[in-house]
Amino acid sequence: MNIRGKIIDFSTPVVMGVLNITPDSFYDGGRYLHESKWVPQVKKMLEEGALMIDIGAQSTRPGALELSKNQEIDHLMPALKTIRSAFPGLIISVDTWRASVAEIALQNGADLINDISGGTYDDKILETVAAHQGAMILMHIQGKPQNMQENPVYHNVVEEVRTFLQAQAQKALSAGITQIIIDPGFGFGKTLEHNYSLLKHLEVFKSSGFPVMAGISRKSMINKVLGTKPEHALNGTTVANTIALLNGVDILRVHDVKEAVEAVNIVIKLLSD
Repeated sequence: MNIRGKIIDFSTPVVMGVLNITPDSFYDGGRYLHESKWVPQVKKMLEEGALMIDIGAQSTRPGALELSKNQEIDHLMPALKTIRSAFPGLIISVDTWRASVAEIALQNGADLINDISGGTYDDKILETVAAHQGAMILMHIQGKPQNMQENPVYHNVVEEVRTFLQAQAQKALSAGITQIIIDPGFGFGKTLEHNYSLLKHLEVFKSSGFPVMAGISRKSMINKVLGTKPEHALNGTTVANTIALLNGVDILRVHDVKEAVEAVNIVIKLLSD
């Protein structure tokens, strides 16, 4: 992929580090609210092997309250500008579904927009990203964060998610976005069984021709199986990430970069022999 002149080679999987600058994210909410935390944390993730960073200014955990557009912008912009200034060559993703936020982010140093709705919550976001030559991550969600875990139902979760992502990717291409990543959306309007069906069949999404991202890190699909809480879910996360890698995923979106990079290196070695 060529993301605003920055090249990503997906011949081997890559890692995206998460920087949540929110007070209420499910795992690291409140840890990175202040400027003094942003650059050291990004520096740490890059030293551990992250190729890109995803900044989130609006929590999308189940039941999260929705910020106003202005609140989201006020949270996002200081961190985005600080990180862009400190790391000029870094690929920066911004996690937002709003076209207005995406536009300001792309004007101020973001390269990539990570939309949990796959371009469905705001009908202007695809044309906005295209107008600024940005790349885009299209994720699947059923419902909205406020209600997405209230009895999600599918006839065939793998096929329905695949069909949705394929359709949204075609809409993005038609809008003029040429650099697209797809994400099945683990934990976003899915039961435990739905999540593991998606994990088991990740290779199905490779047929789209787009790089596939998995965001499994410390989520309830791990904790419900192991009886853990997010702060104790690193080992389970590594196991799930390894399964995702073996099933063909191209990008791991994680809170813990070092362990994810180690999983990537072991899987690369395994598959190279």
